[in-house]
Amino acid sequence: MKVLNAIRMAGREVLPLVEGGKGISITNGQSSGAWAAVGGVGTFSAVNADSFDADGNVIEQIYRGRTRRERHEELVRYAIDGGVTQAKIAYESANGGILNVNVLWEMGAAERVLRGVLEGAKGLINGVTCGAGMPYKVAELASSFDIAYYPIVSSSRAFRALWKRAYHKFADRLGGVVYEDPWRAGGHNGLSNSEDPLVPEDPFPRVKALRDLMRDIGLDDTPIIMAGGVWYLREWEDWIDNDELGPIAFQFGTRPMLTEESPISDIWKQRLMTLKEGEISLNRFSPTGFYSSAVNNDFIKELKARNDRQIAYSTEPVGDHSAEFGVGARKRSVYVTPHDKTRAEGWRAEGYTEALRTPDSTIIFVTPEKSISIRTDQIDCMGCLSSCKFSNWAQTDTHTTGKKADPRSFCIQKTLQVIGHAGDLEDQLMFAGHAAFRFASDPFYSNGFIPSVKQLFERIQTGD
Repeated sequence: MKVLNAIRMAGREVLPLVEGGKGISITNGQSSGAWAAVGGVGTFSAVNADSFDADGNVIEQIYRGRTRRERHEELVRYAIDGGVTQAKIAYESANGGILNVNVLWEMGAAERVLRGVLEGAKGLINGVTCGAGMPYKVAELASSFDIAYYPIVSSSRAFRALWKRAYHKFADRLGGVVYEDPWRAGGHNGLSNSEDPLVPEDPFPRVKALRDLMRDIGLDDTPIIMAGGVWYLREWEDWIDNDELGPIAFQFGTRPMLTEESPISDIWKQRLMTLKEGEISLNRFSPTGFYSSAVNNDFIKELKARNDRQIAYSTEPVGDHSAEFGVGARKRSVYVTPHDKTRAEGWRAEGYTEALRTPDSTIIFVTPEKSISIRTDQIDCMGCLSSCKFSNWAQTDTHTTGKKADPRSFCIQKTLQVIGHAGDLEDQLMFAGHAAFRFASDPFYSNGFIPSVKQLFERIQTGD
């Protein structure tokens, strides 16, 4: 294994090992501070991070507003308070190390939240990492606080668009570019419509294309941070000190979850050590519209089944859509194919009696209990995304996407809060990187061993 030499990031020498930011409350001040203290770049999430009361208890994020707009404002306040709280915790334990804050550009009020966190934690944060969308405004915002910014992209094409639109004006504050592999990273992924989610591409030529672009615009020495699928550094040895790629750092999002400082529950940590290859896959159920990578648990299975119980309809008899079918409490007539009517009657006989319309002129069939749950979550929306296909909230003057709310998706804020705080792993969304199954076979974790961040950091440097 090659010696891992320090590289320059945001004007400072640092070992090229970066902690990946994971919200909600999955990378926090404690875990990121510990990572920074041992010589890497720590990253805490400001996506609805936890804050605490006077006794040190987590403040439950309860929404009392009567309207979506009122609840959205509550969410913004929670997010800023939590982000500032975690920044202070991280700074106190970082021992002068580099700390970044991670936000998602597609989260609700991302710009307001980020500005509020940076104002409330001046001097504590060294940089901002930002993805899940096209975060062109993050360059100006970070620069106004005299800190670095690290856009997360999945292709050179995406970075080119960001550079042309905004980043060329703030080149001096670009700390690095995170290349997040859209097939291997956990959470939301940046697959384009031209890429096959079932056929992963080799990351080397994609990162090489990114470096070629960066060299063309004078960013020869700006680091690229490889994220997604990184486990053993020995598997990436040919990337280290590679003249074709230039300065490279490696981001670890999955492995830091299984540390003493990781805030996830003990049962979640134990579950990570039992995952099998193939249990983690890409899906497109997220209300963001992005692909995302998650464990194929009961939560995902129910969404798959819900989407499979789906038929197309028309409001008038057209072509094959000749069979009349009653939908809703008043059994208003729509028209489906005779074959689909037979399928729908079969689902109703199995207990999936509630027919819910989607924005795409289709109907899904769910149980009465699931129908109530879906409707309740849609009504209780607090605007956690800039645009949500599940609830039809949008960060616009009208506060709506203009489309029908989509019952094929789910409330992402609700499920991530539950899994992050209540420990329910089967009936909630469980994001995971595609390499998470390697916990089970990695000898470092044999006999249920859970390392400290320091022990993990040292282990990674050996190549294992």
